[in-house]
Amino acid sequence: MRKYSVFAVAREALRAHKGWGAQWASPEPRSSYDVIIIGGGGHGLGAAYYLAKEHGITNVAVLEKGWIGGGNTGRNTTIIRSNYLYEESMDIYEHSLKLWENLSQELNYNVMYSPRGVMMLSHNIHDKQSFMRHVHANNLYGIDNEWLTPEQAKDFVPVLDISKSARYPINGAALQRRGGTARHDAVAWGYARAASDRGVHIIQNCEVKAIRRGPNGEVTGVETSKGFIGAKKIGVSASGHNSMIMEMADVKLPLHSNPLQALVSEPMKPIFPCVVMSNSVHAYISQSDKGEFVIGAGTDQYNSYSQTGGLQIITHTLDAICELFPMFRRVKMMRQWGGITDNTPDRSAIQSVTPVPNLFVNAGWGTGGFKATPGSAHLFAHLIARGEPHRLAEGLTLKRFETGRLIDEAAAAAVAH
Repeated sequence: MRKYSVFAVAREALRAHKGWGAQWASPEPRSSYDVIIIGGGGHGLGAAYYLAKEHGITNVAVLEKGWIGGGNTGRNTTIIRSNYLYEESMDIYEHSLKLWENLSQELNYNVMYSPRGVMMLSHNIHDKQSFMRHVHANNLYGIDNEWLTPEQAKDFVPVLDISKSARYPINGAALQRRGGTARHDAVAWGYARAASDRGVHIIQNCEVKAIRRGPNGEVTGVETSKGFIGAKKIGVSASGHNSMIMEMADVKLPLHSNPLQALVSEPMKPIFPCVVMSNSVHAYISQSDKGEFVIGAGTDQYNSYSQTGGLQIITHTLDAICELFPMFRRVKMMRQWGGITDNTPDRSAIQSVTPVPNLFVNAGWGTGGFKATPGSAHLFAHLIARGEPHRLAEGLTLKRFETGRLIDEAAAAAVAH
């Protein structure tokens, strides 16, 4: 088996950028497929890979409006963790974390998974009670999570300011050591190549214009910028635009889209050992393999498809980072961006059959989309192949909005990151 170095990943990235990933794309789409997946991000490409690998369905096309790795997959902040509160969330994210641990070997492509740890800072009694609740719930469920004193937190992250005179004093922290980071868009490239090797067609620059249906309401295919393409089944996994695509089939989803902002600094020598998150002040930071500080901000409160977002969100986040880590105050920022998140009323995902026969949806991951990538893709492939949700995703169907059995992780943790 070939081993991919950091330089090999960079070389693949450059090749993909110059040719828009042409090495994975079929020259022309076939007239019809067994399955069409709309959306060429990590979830859609991963689902195509698992359909071929685990379910023997290789007559599959992934349709992407732009290019592979150019959407939300390339606009995230790389964080991976599974220390959520509710069982439905722990199921999906722990399943995903276990897949992340061996994904580079699975795909024979270095996704740069780095289990450096994810630390969540506590600043007040409410934070402490909430995080200790998470720690106990995770431990009872067999998921690693531990409580640290301020001194133990500083031992783990020496640049952390734990003085009592700090603007945001720290009274402890929750640490998941198996959490960490991965290369944000390498997962898309890895799944793209692996799926293509198994016969999947990856069709870029192919915008879906309409979803066509037969006499009994079932899907028959899609109208695209490359013409009509027939399909027996259609899976929709186009983060940020799922509601627009599903409306083509007269399906209305409980989703709204918001910009989620982030930025990176100039490269620095290695100084920051893990991911640190602060829910109360809504800021999180890690250091990439290139030395850049990757800083995540909050979600804009207004609905928008903008990929910039409001300046006040960024300035608030940087203020908080400078208070938590005073030594970073003179570090220069290089670039800022926004991804478009699909958010449900309970800030948990939807993976479900729909009222339209043979139309399936994978949406609403909000800020959890990247960390869920392999697990979501694996379970979405099961849903499409079998026509029913996997047992680990039974709580994520549309039925919960009818019954009121919501999974409100945002309310439980004050942040859904």
